[in-house]
Amino acid sequence: MSDLTHVELLWLEKRIENWIRFGHPAEEQILDRRRRILSFAPGSIFAFVRWTSNDFGTFISRIDIIKAVAPGQRCVTVPYVRPGGDILLRLSGWPKVERVLQIADAVEGLGIDPADAAPDYWHHVHNRLSVNETPRAYTRSRHQAWLHRRRIAL
Repeated sequence: MSDLTHVELLWLEKRIENWIRFGHPAEEQILDRRRRILSFAPGSIFAFVRWTSNDFGTFISRIDIIKAVAPGQRCVTVPYVRPGGDILLRLSGWPKVERVLQIADAVEGLGIDPADAAPDYWHHVHNRLSVNETPRAYTRSRHQAWLHRRRIAL
């Protein structure tokens, strides 16, 4: 049994798109032209986007920001993610998914990889967008505070 969290990505043109918006995979396995598996080390954070359509339009738009867990840690199941993970953000509906993608772009605009941002920031974004409120922007000072907290916790 692997210590890694495995995410199955699938792409069927105009039907199903499962993709990673950000994160640092430890391994990649290509299954065929349409499917691959990305694997993440425990503690790493990644954004998993799922989009599905049918003959009538978009059926599912969802984004999950997940922290990969170590074996034996509690986790929440997520489709296409084995064994699951610690959910930092889970939103559905294209307007909310699009907003999270814009927020990730803004974090990158600061020169910070969204996968390295403070996990509590993604909780904050989830909570605010869930009630149709605007989340606070991520800042360099907030990021520095997170890096100091993480260093002390080690």
